[in-house]
Amino acid sequence: MRISFVLLLLAWRLNAQVIATQTPVPGTTSSVNTLNTTVQVQGPYSGSARSDKPFSGALSLREAVERGLEYNLGAVGLNTAVRQSQAQARISRSALLPNLNGSLRENIQQTNLRALGLRISAPIPGFSIPSIAGPYNYFDLRATLTQKLADLTALNNYRSAKEVARANMYNAQDARDLVVLAVGGAYLQVIAAQARVESAKVQLDTSKALYRQTFERRQNGLLAQIDVNRSQVQQQTQQQRLSTLENDFAKQKINLARLTGLPPNESYQLTDDLPFAAPPAISETDAIAQALATRADLKAAAAQLSSASYQRRAARAERLPSLDVAADYGVIGTNPAQSHGTFTVVGTLRVPIWQGGRAEGDIAQADAALDQRRAEVQDIRGRIESDVRGALLDLQAATSQVELSRNNRQLARQTAELTKQRLDAGIADTLEMVQSQEAIATADLDTITSLFAHNLAKLSLARSLGQAAENLDAYLKMQ
Repeated sequence: MRISFVLLLLAWRLNAQVIATQTPVPGTTSSVNTLNTTVQVQGPYSGSARSDKPFSGALSLREAVERGLEYNLGAVGLNTAVRQSQAQARISRSALLPNLNGSLRENIQQTNLRALGLRISAPIPGFSIPSIAGPYNYFDLRATLTQKLADLTALNNYRSAKEVARANMYNAQDARDLVVLAVGGAYLQVIAAQARVESAKVQLDTSKALYRQTFERRQNGLLAQIDVNRSQVQQQTQQQRLSTLENDFAKQKINLARLTGLPPNESYQLTDDLPFAAPPAISETDAIAQALATRADLKAAAAQLSSASYQRRAARAERLPSLDVAADYGVIGTNPAQSHGTFTVVGTLRVPIWQGGRAEGDIAQADAALDQRRAEVQDIRGRIESDVRGALLDLQAATSQVELSRNNRQLARQTAELTKQRLDAGIADTLEMVQSQEAIATADLDTITSLFAHNLAKLSLARSLGQAAENLDAYLKMQ
């Protein structure tokens, strides 16, 4: 039962992932954005139990994270695993504690002595011993006690079970960090999607104004029909772009609701904005040291290693003798008034001599599991260092891109204003104006994307260092 539970938990963890990735965007043209930042949420972390907490319709980042920690299926599943492993530890402990039971028996019996092979002839003439005895009855009121006095296998199994429970507690803490990354990343995606919608609305208003202006100037014979058509195409393009972005915005809100236990719809509002704020200063060396000291998944792996070590000791102890004691005390008689107390005390020393190779098999299996746990601890240490270094590099790249995108947006707006002045003066056509508006739209999207990448990199760094839920406010300063 315990092995199947461990395998089930392992399969659950393999299917449950929350990963923030930042990859380069190939073949960029006018865009300064060179980062493709995403949050991949798989397995139980992508769902949730339905929340029964009151909801005002306005969702802050802190409330979203708190709801995720309480209702996200990833956290719920590992909290359940903690309870199961703690219950299994109690079951393992019961083999070491006294087992006391009480019983009351009332026997009514009739025995066929001849069928049992008893043929007794009486020495007195005319008197014979009956072949049927009974019916007769008696009652037995008794308490029994069993206790293992020395059993190293059971003792080490209990210690192993305790380490498994401790490992699951650390796994549940690690799940909290993953929930923060999943919910926080989804919240940032909604903010970015909302900013794209607002930018598209501004661009649509600008394209409508340009179309009205070119249409009026065409009516006055100042522009050719091709300029009117070009501005109309630009307006329709912006309208379609807005429709697509609004659709994406609604779907991102539904996804966030699914992660936090809210009804799966977009009928709520976000209360936090997406500002640019520098993260707490920390060197790579200090970050790695902090992560190795605080990451719950490393502590869980160390506890699993300790559990495997106790399992190996338990397997080796199968070759050693064990000592048990059993005792009972009770009263027996035909009725309570005619009863007498009786007791039994039995000590048993079991010495394993030959068990068909079972102990050797258990030892070999425990050795293999112990080697696997050692390899997992080493792998997790390497993964933690990789996570920290990767998060710091992503943060550095995203910070640089925020600065570039902001400068580019300012230049694009200045260019659009100069082009509008040239158009009003009759020395530029609508093609230049459309191009300048496209440049503004691209620059706005670059700024939004880079801000999203910057904040997600800070959130990923918080998760890499451990205790993301406690350090959320220090890394994401929401407005």
